[in-house]
Amino acid sequence: MMPVPDLIPALPELFLAVAAMVLMMVGVFRADRTSAVVSWLAVLALIVDLVLINRGPLARTVTFNGMFVTEQFAIFMKSLIVVGSAVSIVMARQYNERNRVDRFEFPILILFATIGMQAMVSANDLISLYIGLELQSLSLYVLAAFKRDTVRSTEAGLKYFVLGALSSGMLLFGASLIYGFAGSTNFDQLAKVLSSEAGLGSIGLIIGVVFLSVGLAFKCSAVPFHMWTPDVYEGAPTPVTGFFAVAPKIAALSLFLRVMIEPFGHLVHQWQQIIWAISLASMVLGAYAAISQSNIKRLMAYSSIGHVGYALIGLAAGSAEGVRGVMVYLAVYLVMNLGAFSVILCMERRGESVEEISDLAGLSKSQPMTAAALAIFMFSMAGVPPLAGFVPKFIVFMAAVHAGLIWLAVLGILASVVGCYYYIRVVKLMYFDTPAEALDPTAGGNAVRFVTAVTAVIILLFILIPGPLLATAEAAAASLFQG
Repeated sequence: MMPVPDLIPALPELFLAVAAMVLMMVGVFRADRTSAVVSWLAVLALIVDLVLINRGPLARTVTFNGMFVTEQFAIFMKSLIVVGSAVSIVMARQYNERNRVDRFEFPILILFATIGMQAMVSANDLISLYIGLELQSLSLYVLAAFKRDTVRSTEAGLKYFVLGALSSGMLLFGASLIYGFAGSTNFDQLAKVLSSEAGLGSIGLIIGVVFLSVGLAFKCSAVPFHMWTPDVYEGAPTPVTGFFAVAPKIAALSLFLRVMIEPFGHLVHQWQQIIWAISLASMVLGAYAAISQSNIKRLMAYSSIGHVGYALIGLAAGSAEGVRGVMVYLAVYLVMNLGAFSVILCMERRGESVEEISDLAGLSKSQPMTAAALAIFMFSMAGVPPLAGFVPKFIVFMAAVHAGLIWLAVLGILASVVGCYYYIRVVKLMYFDTPAEALDPTAGGNAVRFVTAVTAVIILLFILIPGPLLATAEAAAASLFQG
C-alpha cells in the first residue's frame, strides 16, 4: 500500500477545492438569484484560506511524494494571490449586475483559478507545475470570454486560449527535454543532478530550460511573448482585466522565481542571459508602446508588461536580495493595480462603461477624491518618491547593481523615466484639460470606492512603515534559497 501523504501543508488548497465544489452545487441547485450569495461565500472561503495559509508550517515542508512544497516564500506569495482574488470578486459585483453577466459561475471560476495559482507557487515538480498552471489557465480562458454576448470579450477569450495553448506546448516541450537529459522532473533531484559538473555540461538540458522559460514568460506576459496581453486586457470585462493584472501575474512570477532559483540555480549563468534580455525588452516596450494608447485598459496592459520587466531585474540578479526585491515589488504592484482598476470601474457615463483616457478630462473638478486617488496610483506606478512604487524599484535596481548588472539598472531607470510620461499624462488630463462630460458620481458602488480609498491610503503612507513588509519578504526570499 502507498503511504498516505501528509495533507497539512496542502490544507489551504484542499479546503478551497472543497469550498469551490460546494458553492458550485449551491449555485446549481438554487438556480436563480444565487450569484450574490455565492460571491460573498467565495470571499469568505478565500478569507478562511488566507488564515490557513498563514497558519501553515514556516519551515520547508515537502509532501505528495516530493511534488508539493511549502515554506515562507509560498506563504507570502499565496497571501498576495488570495487577497487579489477576494478583492476582484468584491469589485466585480455591481459591474456584473449592471452588465447582465451576474452568474454564480464567476466567483467559482476565480476560486478554481486561485487553487491553480496556489498549486503553481507550491510546485516542486515539473508535473505538479503543469497541473497547477493548466487549472489556472482553463479558468482564465472562460473568465476572459465571460461577457459572451459581446464580440470583444469572445475574441479576448479565444486569443487567450490559442496563445495560452501555444505557451503550454512550449513549456511541456522544455519539460520533456529536461526530463530526457536530467532523468527527473522533481526539483530537488534536478538540483542534485545540476550541482555536478556532468549536469552542467548538457546542451539539451539548457535548451529545455530555454523552452521552459519561454512558457513561463508567456504566462507573465514578458516581451517578446506579450502579444496576447493588450487585446485580452481590452476585450475582457473590466473586473476580469483587473483580476488578470494582479493574481495570475503574481503566480506566474512566483513560479518563475521558484523554477529558476531552486532546480536551476546552478545554471544561473546560462538562464541569466534569457532573463535580462526579456526584462530589458519588457521595460522598453512597456515604456514606449503605452505612449500612443488611448484606451485606459490597453494602457494598463502595457504598464503591466513594463512592471514585469522591472520585477524580472530582481530575478536576473539571481540573489536573495533580488528575490526580496521581486516579492516587495509584487506586493506593492498588487495594491497599485487593484486601486487603479477600482477607479476604472467607476468610469461610467449614463450607466454605460467608458474606457477612453480622454473621458478622464477634468475629473478633478467633478470628482476630486477619485481624481486624487488615481493620481496617487499613477505617480506610484511611475516610481515617484515618496509613494510606495518607488521602494521596490529602488530595491531591484540595487540588487542588479550588487550583482554586477549595472547597465541593466541604468537602462531600467531610463525606461522608467520614459514611462513617467504616460502616467503623468493621465494626471494632466484630470487636472489641467478642459472637462469632458462628467462621469456618473455613484458609479462603481460603495465596495469599489472603499477599495479605492484603502489602496490609496496604503500607497500614500507605505513609506512611513515599510519595515514589516521588507522583513517578511527578506525571510521569505531566504527560505527559497535554503531549499
